[in-house]
Amino acid sequence: MKNTRLVIFDTTLRDGEQCPGASMNLIEKLQVARQLEKLNVDVIEAGFPVISEGDFKAVQTIAREIKKTKIAGLARCVPNDIDAAGEALKPAEKRARIHVFLATSKIHREFKLGKAQDEILRLSVEGVTRARKYVEDVEFSPEDASRTEPEFLIQVCKAVIEAGAKTVNIPDTVGYAVPDEFGVLIARLVAEVPAFQTGDAVLSVHCHNDLGLAVANSLAAVKNGARQVEGTINGIGERAGNAALEEIVMAIKTRNDFYAGITTGINTREIVKTSRLVSRMSGLIIQRNKAIVGENAFAHSAGIHQDGILKKRETYEIMDPTEVGWGESELPLTKHSGRAAMVARLKQIGYKLSDIEINSVFQKFKEVGDKKKFVYDDDLIALVEGHIAEVQKVWSLEYLNVVSGTATIPTATVKLRKHNGQADEVYQEAGTGDGPVDAVLKAIDRITNIKGTLIEYNIRAVSQGKDAMGEVTIKADFGDKKLIPGKGASTDVIEASARAYLNALNRFITTSGKIEIAEKGI
Repeated sequence: MKNTRLVIFDTTLRDGEQCPGASMNLIEKLQVARQLEKLNVDVIEAGFPVISEGDFKAVQTIAREIKKTKIAGLARCVPNDIDAAGEALKPAEKRARIHVFLATSKIHREFKLGKAQDEILRLSVEGVTRARKYVEDVEFSPEDASRTEPEFLIQVCKAVIEAGAKTVNIPDTVGYAVPDEFGVLIARLVAEVPAFQTGDAVLSVHCHNDLGLAVANSLAAVKNGARQVEGTINGIGERAGNAALEEIVMAIKTRNDFYAGITTGINTREIVKTSRLVSRMSGLIIQRNKAIVGENAFAHSAGIHQDGILKKRETYEIMDPTEVGWGESELPLTKHSGRAAMVARLKQIGYKLSDIEINSVFQKFKEVGDKKKFVYDDDLIALVEGHIAEVQKVWSLEYLNVVSGTATIPTATVKLRKHNGQADEVYQEAGTGDGPVDAVLKAIDRITNIKGTLIEYNIRAVSQGKDAMGEVTIKADFGDKKLIPGKGASTDVIEASARAYLNALNRFITTSGKIEIAEKGI
């Protein structure tokens, strides 16, 4: 194949967000979409419009706000799904892509759909044909393609391309494939579907990580002719996740000798920034030894390694850390820094905020500046993302006081404001617990009369020094067996914990009526 340009299709906001406890609100999704545009991905799959009013609005807003990148919306081969996607994507105009899918494997045909091969072919063609009425750019995915009979898969590919699909995506939906086998399948599709050879249609892959092989399978596919890869930042997604796009991109760039000159349009210096933003917006912590973006990715503790690095970096580093965005920092701000300086720094970091949002963040910036000597970029990011993460306020923290020690029962007094429109009410309660955080959360439960169970609790310093901001991310169950994420930041980790818990509680209250469909994607 002559085409050496690899299309990068990011599905962080759709498949990635389906990871339990990783749901993002509209403002969070928009910030991620803006950063993905700076990263220069080719396609952003913004959501599944028919799934809920929230998803529809998110796709519509991103389609309107993002000006350069293609925007995709997912739909089953069902008229209502396709119509919803077409309507949501209207603001993107020529940059809109409808991504339709239908299961094709024998196990899905027999046990999920109850349909024969000829009916699957008919529905696939009808889905693509309907989508083409809304957009020129249609992508089709035969769900569970890696377990579909190759002969039938070839039939499906030819039929949907003839119906107008510009991209055919081959999903390894359940992470069943292994690289050698998957590479052979891709090579066969390229050989037997003429449109993939001529460039009239793009062959894509979408790999899941159930066996830890998503990136390996994606790279095997690229080696054998795939010219679009789908994945997520940090590899987030359902079950074990999706292929990590940053790993695929850097593998191709670092081993370009092996991948025969294949290139991407990714601005690799934005990788670390994008990874951190997705982590904070989703509440999913990046493991320290994660390739490319983990804190240990370029750390060397062994003496022999350190000696080699000092003599020549390439002895133990195959990539320059600055190429992916490590080591790029600015001088910190202080409490004496003005609004203009803060706004300029926010612009450098990559945030676009309204005047109202800037005023709110600046007020918090001054509060933090009074408590610590320097306000680092990470402190500022935590403040901005804390503002972004805010949902409709039902309850907010007015005051807390904690008494704790090795020889006393931890006791917390908490005062909350209940926002009732014109007539707010203030409530105060006390609670005891196994520790200061437990005591605070129990006092909150007593005030709100909603009992939550803390499932996950993570705390980290977002910047350097003893006076560093503490960022708390949690996942809580408020009785419906769903993991609700929450986050909060403060120089006081007890206060940060209370704010994170209230963030999750408000999210639970405002979204508990959300209607979702069971089948979410490929």
